[in-house]
Amino acid sequence: MNIYDVSKQAGVSIATVSRVLNGNPNVSGKTREKVLAVMDELGYTPNVFARGLGLGTMKTIGIMCSDSSDPYLANAIYYLERQLRSHGYDSLLCCTGPSLENKRAYFELLLSKRVDAVILAGSKFVELIDQDNEYLISAAKGLPIMLVNGFLDAPGIYSTVCDDYQAMYDAAGRLLDSGRDRILYLYTSHSYSGLGKVQGYKDALSAHGVPVRRELIRQCGKNLAASKALLEELADSGTAFDGVLTSDDSLAVGAVKFAHGRGLAIPEELAIIGYNNSILSYCTDPEISSVDTKVEELCVTTVDTLMRVFDGVEVPKKITVTADFIQKQTTNF
Repeated sequence: MNIYDVSKQAGVSIATVSRVLNGNPNVSGKTREKVLAVMDELGYTPNVFARGLGLGTMKTIGIMCSDSSDPYLANAIYYLERQLRSHGYDSLLCCTGPSLENKRAYFELLLSKRVDAVILAGSKFVELIDQDNEYLISAAKGLPIMLVNGFLDAPGIYSTVCDDYQAMYDAAGRLLDSGRDRILYLYTSHSYSGLGKVQGYKDALSAHGVPVRRELIRQCGKNLAASKALLEELADSGTAFDGVLTSDDSLAVGAVKFAHGRGLAIPEELAIIGYNNSILSYCTDPEISSVDTKVEELCVTTVDTLMRVFDGVEVPKKITVTADFIQKQTTNF
């Protein structure tokens, strides 16, 4: 069953059926009722993509994330979809994984669905090599691209970011002010967000006159087992640390498990700070002090900014949100 069958049964043109579907006011009430009655009789359901072609908009936004199992990104997707629905928009979600090839492929898939815009959730969509971002810069000439906690300076691309640099600078400063001077920093990636965090850590050390030690800056997998194993390896090799600062709560959970296994008192012998203030930070004993990166505010602001772009309102290319430090039980400031 398609629009041609409706047109024939109702005795009107296909253009008239299309106008009824699109809510065009240039259709008489009598004709509208007749067309709707035929649709009901035939059990016709209009195809959203065909309807979008008539409206000039799909009322659909593409969302891309690298890993929907990640607590931070899962929350981001929830808040983005909720806010889009509040504005009458549907969404299509693609989980790309880390591969640039997959990111490009999924991006092209969303474009083929004629979405009205694409939201990239997470900082891993901004590549360190400029030419690897060309597919985004080129596409932004035709539709808005929104970055959640990533920044790319190009026309048609709009960013809402957390000030990760300042958040990590402040967190490291709290540990330093409490007397910790061998702070181990654990991170997961060299993304836009990740680079800001590690620089904040380094600058806080320098500001407090504490040397930056390369052996205390370690990358590991984004899971508690990896961080626990890394801490055990460092401790066994004689690397001393009295504080652990992490780029994600999952790594901080591993630090708590490490401390329990070694019989270290938290926070007296080992202070620990996580990042994102996710549910993971509340699931350990003791609960983990963490940086709240305001994921809900980031996502709501992103969608509201997109709606203003659609309305033709001039908006900032970059909006910055300030994080909060949430004191719990793994620090004693």
